[in-house]
Amino acid sequence: MTHADMPDRPRIRLKPKANARGLRHGFPWVYANDIVTDRRTRKIAPGALAVLEDDKRAPIALVAVNPDSKIMCRVLDRDLSAQLDAGWFETRLRRALDLRERLFDAPFYRLVHAEADGFPGVIIDRFGDACVIQPNAAWAEAHLDLLTDALVSVTGVTTVLKNASGRTRGLEGLDDVNQTLRGTAPDAPLPVPMNGATYMADLTGGQKTGLFYDQRPNHAFAARLTGPGAHVLDVFSHVGGFGLAMLAGGADHALSVDGSAAALTLAEQGAAASDFGDRFETRQGDAFDVLTQLGEEGAQFDVVICDPPAFAPSKQALDAGLRAYERIARLAAPLVKPGGYLGLCSCSHAADLTRFREACARGIGRAGRQAQMIHTGFAGPDHPQLPQLAESGYLKSVFYRL
Repeated sequence: MTHADMPDRPRIRLKPKANARGLRHGFPWVYANDIVTDRRTRKIAPGALAVLEDDKRAPIALVAVNPDSKIMCRVLDRDLSAQLDAGWFETRLRRALDLRERLFDAPFYRLVHAEADGFPGVIIDRFGDACVIQPNAAWAEAHLDLLTDALVSVTGVTTVLKNASGRTRGLEGLDDVNQTLRGTAPDAPLPVPMNGATYMADLTGGQKTGLFYDQRPNHAFAARLTGPGAHVLDVFSHVGGFGLAMLAGGADHALSVDGSAAALTLAEQGAAASDFGDRFETRQGDAFDVLTQLGEEGAQFDVVICDPPAFAPSKQALDAGLRAYERIARLAAPLVKPGGYLGLCSCSHAADLTRFREACARGIGRAGRQAQMIHTGFAGPDHPQLPQLAESGYLKSVFYRL
């Protein structure tokens, strides 16, 4: 394409202090305070494309712009003349699908993990013939029809749902209205096979896309710690996460604790579908309260896992979040039999691995227990990390022998 054929796109210029080198080397976000903003840039429609330039007007990348967001630009392509047409979407989706088909023998996985798969702010989870899209950035919302068409073309799925929950869409100035984009929304939870168990995913009424695939390898590790006779406790269990995997691994009995009655009902359905119904028990309630009650009852388990929601979703919440992780460890450690195992998880990207481990160690120490750290786990390979973006490596699971 000659210069004369280049699409006429607005130009966005970086301030001299901005890290142009980092952007050239793969960092995908440009914050509003790094950009020279005037009336012209503020008038750019959310989701529109622009050419990002350094302070000397040398072009860097094709970006999607949202003047209403703190992340004002998201890098889409190094090719300044790229057209976001069917071919562009299909090429990237095919690349994402190739990785998942190499890793998994059944079509149940995260198909698109945002920036790391070349789709900034976009999550797509696959459940057999259905996909759930979370378009958490204005550019994706603006191109949703093209993305949906390409998704159906590349994967052959028959149902595509849009999930509009989550705080990120609010930060981008987007609505919270869920939609059926293709096919018919399922009228019952879908069974999902993982680690020898069956999980029930509610694609329309559940949390986020209906199931969390990211913990799959950590579920598998926890299952290796169990065996005949083992009693296990799964706190913040959602739809049965660690508990069902540990039953599949040979545990005798699992107790799942969650605040959501709906999630526990799905966990019970998953246990029944896995033929674990008679070895599976639930307790609804606030996790801190239930851990305290179990301690007062003198309950003991061979394996205890705590997988809470993000206690530190932002830097501002970091200190309070670390105190909450410490408290969880302090309450959970006494419930582990001598020689048993404790798994503690964090999905807070603001709490890095070192700080999370320190909080867990403080809690275990305050409980009067000695620990050996035996394993650190992360999200599965269907949740690839963009090396330049620390936020893409949000999940940490740390396992101890007490």
